Amino acid sequence: MDIAFNSSSLLRLNKIPTALVFPTHLRKISVVQSKRFVPMAALTASNAIGLSETFSKLKEQGKVAFIPYITAGDPDLSTTAEALKVLSNHGSDIIELGVPYSDPLADGPVIQAAATRSLARGTNFSAIISMLKEVIPELSCPVALFSYYNPILKRGVENFMMTIRDAGVHGLVVPDVPLEETEILRKEAVKYNIELVLLTTPTTPKDRMKAIVEASEGFVYLVSSVGVTGARTSVSDRVQTLLEEIKEATEKPVAVGFGISKPEHVKQVANWGADGIIVGSAMVKLLGEAQTPEEGLKALESFTKSLKSALS
Repeated sequence: MDIAFNSSSLLRLNKIPTALVFPTHLRKISVVQSKRFVPMAALTASNAIGLSETFSKLKEQGKVAFIPYITAGDPDLSTTAEALKVLSNHGSDIIELGVPYSDPLADGPVIQAAATRSLARGTNFSAIISMLKEVIPELSCPVALFSYYNPILKRGVENFMMTIRDAGVHGLVVPDVPLEETEILRKEAVKYNIELVLLTTPTTPKDRMKAIVEASEGFVYLVSSVGVTGARTSVSDRVQTLLEEIKEATEKPVAVGFGISKPEHVKQVANWGADGIIVGSAMVKLLGEAQTPEEGLKALESFTKSLKSALS
C-alpha cells in the first residue's frame, strides 16, 4: 500500500503528532476519548507462521520482503482470488489485501477508484472472507488485511479478529487509528494470533515513533511520504534517514510503502536498508484498468516478476 493530500492538507498534517498522517476530525468513527499510551510489552504474537517468522527467515537468507497490495473485489472477487495465487506463485513474501471502504482517506485516486468499483459490484466483508477461506490454503505466503477502523468497529473488534483468524489471515493494518486508540485492537489481535502492524510517517516525532515501533507486531510500516497512496516518480531521500532512526529504536523489521511503483524504487529502498518493500497503487492499476481480467492477471504476473528481480 502506498499515500497524497493537497498542499493545504499537508500544512495541517505536518503539525499533528499522531501515529498516522490523518487528523482525528477527518475519521468518521466513534471512539472514546484518547488515553495516554501504555506499552503492552507482556503481549506477544503467535508462534504460527506469519509476518514475523517470514521476515526472520528472509533475514537469515539476506533477503528483503516483497509485499504487494491489491484491493479485494476489483475487478471482481474471482479475479482477486486468481491474483492472490499469481502474487504468491511469483515471489511475494507477504500479500496485503485491501478491504474496500467508502471513505478511504489514506488512499490516492487509483485505490479509491478500485474501492468504488469493488463496492459497486457488491463486494462485502463476508464475501471477502469466504474467498480467503478457499484461497489462503493454496498460498505460499501469509496475508495481511488492510482495513479502515469503521468496518472493524461495525462488526465488533473481537468478532472481526476471530473472523479473519478463522479465514487464515495473519496480519492486519489499520491506517486511520492513532496509537492511543489501539489498545483494544492490540489485545484482541494478540488473543487471536493476528499481528497488528502500526504505521509511522515522516512527520511522526521521535518519541512517538519509538512508542509505535514498540507496539507494532509483524513489522513496522514506514510511510515514505506525507500524503495518500499513489505512484510517484521518485522516493524521497528522507526515507534513508527515517530507516536509520527506526532501526536505532527497534530490531523489528521495517517495510516501506506509499509511492513505490518501479523496480528502481524497489532496489533503491532495499539498498537503504529496508527489510520489506510494499507496492500498492501500481499493482491495483494493472488489475483495475485492464481490458479483461485475464489481461490484468498477465500484466500483474509480469510486473511482479520485474519487482521481485530488482530485489535479487
